[in-house]
Amino acid sequence: MQDVLSMTYYWLKAGHIIFMVFWMAGLFMLPRQMLYLHSAAAGSPEAAEWDRRMGLLRKIILTPSLIVTWLLGFALAGSIGAFSQGWFHAKLLLVLALSGYHGWLVMQARRMVAGARPLSEKQLRLWGEFPAIVLAIVVVLVVVKPF
Repeated sequence: MQDVLSMTYYWLKAGHIIFMVFWMAGLFMLPRQMLYLHSAAAGSPEAAEWDRRMGLLRKIILTPSLIVTWLLGFALAGSIGAFSQGWFHAKLLLVLALSGYHGWLVMQARRMVAGARPLSEKQLRLWGEFPAIVLAIVVVLVVVKPF
């Protein structure tokens, strides 16, 4: 029985990492696609194509990966008793921030598709770096467990 439980841990961990990578890839791609949409005229065929692409990214990669990452993350945390550990609380706070960023980015993309340009190209480039910074901190928290 112990062998089955230990293998379950590794499968949960592998799945969590795989879907986290998919989610991060989507969070890196969406601001780049928004940059391409930025220069397209509202209502143009080019804008419609970027709308289609961003919609597919959200429906196929971003949202499903977010959900699976959260589900497997909680299952993984429960299996190792992480809920009482400080590093996990910090990681959870950062993942909540990333989830909020995800929602905010989707909202900005929808506003852009409607013709608004709420963010400048420079702002989109800067915001595109946010997930990388958070990811680096989360990896350090999970691997080093500093507290």
